[in-house]
Amino acid sequence: TGVIERLARKAYRRPVTVDDFEQLLSFYDRGYVEGGFEIGIETAIRALLASPEFLFRVESEPGGLAPGTPYRLSDLELASRLSFFLWSSLPDDELLDLATSRQLSSPEILRAQVRRMLVDRRAEALTANFASQWLHLRNLDASQPDARRFPDFDDNLRQGFRRETELLFQSILDEDRSVVDLLTADYTFVNERVAKHYGLQNIYGDHFRRVALPESSPRIGLLGHGSVLTVTSYATRTSPVLRGKWILENLIGSPPPPPPPNVPPLEENRSNTHVVSMRDRMETHRRNPQCAVCHRIMDPAGLSMENFDAIGRWRETEGGGLIDATGYLPGGEDFEGVVGLRQALLKNPNVYVGTVTEKLMTYALGRGLGFADASAVRGVVRSAASEDFRLSALILGIVESAPFQYRRSQS
Repeated sequence: TGVIERLARKAYRRPVTVDDFEQLLSFYDRGYVEGGFEIGIETAIRALLASPEFLFRVESEPGGLAPGTPYRLSDLELASRLSFFLWSSLPDDELLDLATSRQLSSPEILRAQVRRMLVDRRAEALTANFASQWLHLRNLDASQPDARRFPDFDDNLRQGFRRETELLFQSILDEDRSVVDLLTADYTFVNERVAKHYGLQNIYGDHFRRVALPESSPRIGLLGHGSVLTVTSYATRTSPVLRGKWILENLIGSPPPPPPPNVPPLEENRSNTHVVSMRDRMETHRRNPQCAVCHRIMDPAGLSMENFDAIGRWRETEGGGLIDATGYLPGGEDFEGVVGLRQALLKNPNVYVGTVTEKLMTYALGRGLGFADASAVRGVVRSAASEDFRLSALILGIVESAPFQYRRSQS
């Protein structure tokens, strides 16, 4: 019975009631009759894992509230929300004990628990889940660069790209660095396969190791990662549209409007004697008034990354001519290449940090953000500014925010 009670407390993420225990014990008794202790425990665990209390995270609404009335989550609900945010898993005994005794909602204890959880190995779930979702790393598995044009690309390189970006994000978390460092990090993580692809020397073996990058390196920060560059390309070529859209959505929080219906595809290079640059093809595409509205916003940022091909290799020319990598962000000045793009993003870091905060809060809440959440996002950014926008400061600000600790009644 002690085994069942302990498992139920973990699975239900709350103290076990008499009804809970008796119901599970009835399944144990049924299994025990059929095959002894082990079958009894197995039957009880099956019932436990099929229970809605385990499968769903229910946040109960207090009775008697008018629709739209805000109310605070209970400590047990807060413990589950916090644990699934930081660990993508069940609360541990310490968190459950504090929640059961109604101490978790104390600001000092809550902050201490967040810090404890962030240094736990289980916080790597933020990298595996949040970073992969935000940066579209999960799309790497579906990326299939054309084997004739890119014969060097294989699954080892694909997995290496993903691991490089995961390790960069994890280093920001482990070292409690600023999220701005995701754009400016003068180091990366490579093994021999990725290093060879990037042209980095004296890296051998499958083991990933941290390497310093020179100030002039195009690999500084996320914008030089093969993972990002590959998922924002097509099988046969780069895509300034996909890259520009990725920048607008994930770095400055200004997603472009959806494309109108019946938009003609971009004309491809079909001649063996005359190669048209990507910039010229995009200019032709924008002559269609339907296309111009969105492409004037997306294309310039994407074109500034044209020095990277569809699998992230650096190049100076395309089709025999020098690449023109000038670009601009909406409402900004012209800049040159990925270095200029990075500098443009950092001119107003609050925009970028605000976007990261929005993505983190969406992940933490498990829902899209609305107008009512905007003030909370701004508050988190303002508070984190005094701590150099450290990732831990953003996470703590989100945990302490009203959207994280409160809900609105629906009925």
